[in-house]
Amino acid sequence: MNTLDTASPRVSFVMGAYNCAPTLDAALQSILDQTYTNWDLVVCDDASTDGTYEKLLAWQARYPDQMTVLRNAENSKLSFTLNRCLEVASGDLIARMDGDDLSVPERLEAQVAFLDDHPEVDLVGTAMRRFSEAGDADVVCPPAEPDRWSLRYGVPFCHATILARPHVFARTGGYSVLPRAERNEDLDLWFRFYSVGLTGRNLQEPLYRVREDISAIRRRTWRNRLNVFRTTVHGFRLLRYPWHWYLRPVLALGKALVPARAAVGFRSFQRLRAERRDAA
Repeated sequence: MNTLDTASPRVSFVMGAYNCAPTLDAALQSILDQTYTNWDLVVCDDASTDGTYEKLLAWQARYPDQMTVLRNAENSKLSFTLNRCLEVASGDLIARMDGDDLSVPERLEAQVAFLDDHPEVDLVGTAMRRFSEAGDADVVCPPAEPDRWSLRYGVPFCHATILARPHVFARTGGYSVLPRAERNEDLDLWFRFYSVGLTGRNLQEPLYRVREDISAIRRRTWRNRLNVFRTTVHGFRLLRYPWHWYLRPVLALGKALVPARAAVGFRSFQRLRAERRDAA
């Protein structure tokens, strides 16, 4: 493990954890393996029932200077959980991370360097590679220079990859706890991000690995798709998008009709295609 500079952590990771005991060790180890070492971690357990909280306490006992562990009294969802983390985080920069994903060792070093070189930018994300037990799949690569019009086509940043200046959350009011923002809290944040005139960029290297197995796909229910639609309509109004653009989110509701097994099959196809491309 790298020797950590903990005198005054410059970057605070914030993580919400819920029933992720099987993947938590690897996620936390990927933070410890970062080549940029001036960080701390604030993680809040959202009333897990699978031993996640106990595992977090064990990690905190090993790294008391690097980890702060919080716990919700009852399951309160990700927005509430992340807002609790933000209240405690003290870093000059805020990094996101999920308890079932992995950060590439150079992730933080590259993002900190970018924000140091671009003081006019408020937030930087990265591309990310999907993976599962079956292997690697495709790379999700958001636009390098998204703007307020990018939300017409989808989210401008991969949420768990971001490194942001704290004023991003201060000026936007943090994560929304409204029911419609559940499981699309990042989409809601990005509409408000652009409504207050903030600027973000994306590194095109896949410096984050997002776990996407059938359980993750099954969590994308019809209710979740409807919430995305409601948030999108709200956001389009906030940014004053033209009315003829509203057809796209209506059509996106059709994704809820795709069976989970079919979605997993498509991910397998993407994985095979990525393997062939890498081998070429």
